[in-house]
Amino acid sequence: MIYVFLANGFEEMEALTPIDILRRCEKQVVTVGVGGREITGAHGITVKTDITTEEMVLGADLEMIVLPGGMPGTLNLEKSEAVQAAVDFCDMRGIFIGAICAAPSILGHKGLLEGKEAIAYPGFETQMPGAVISSHSVAQDGKIITAQGAGVAVPFALKLAEAVAGVGEARRQANAICYPEH
Repeated sequence: MIYVFLANGFEEMEALTPIDILRRCEKQVVTVGVGGREITGAHGITVKTDITTEEMVLGADLEMIVLPGGMPGTLNLEKSEAVQAAVDFCDMRGIFIGAICAAPSILGHKGLLEGKEAIAYPGFETQMPGAVISSHSVAQDGKIITAQGAGVAVPFALKLAEAVAGVGEARRQANAICYPEH
């Protein structure tokens, strides 16, 4: 199972693109509302989530969590005890964590990017102490996958797909959506 956390002010492309690609890979993707079941993105798109953080269960079937960026979405994610618990759960068990745009700052504030290659929205590098700032728009270092922003939502989603469904499936999905560079 993959949890994608949505908090008010999330960047819609950064959330919905990974949800779409991962579901195309036939992965069980569950959207988790932080603060309610209806969450409104930074650009006024309201999404009804599958569950709320109160209904979330952190268990052995968790393969990945995804933290979309956006403002104030990232700040709302970081304030959530449930999101913090999910990040800790994944970190302690070697489970994939994906974060894009401003959201890698959440990992940076927890010290999880120390010595790891990572990328975030320009200007957020200062929120990732000890990270080795990548020259790529999407970076993977071990179980942590980070990306720069909404403009790289598709390559980010495909990198997440590679991690949990394999390179072949990610390439198949890239071809299916006519994405030319994968």
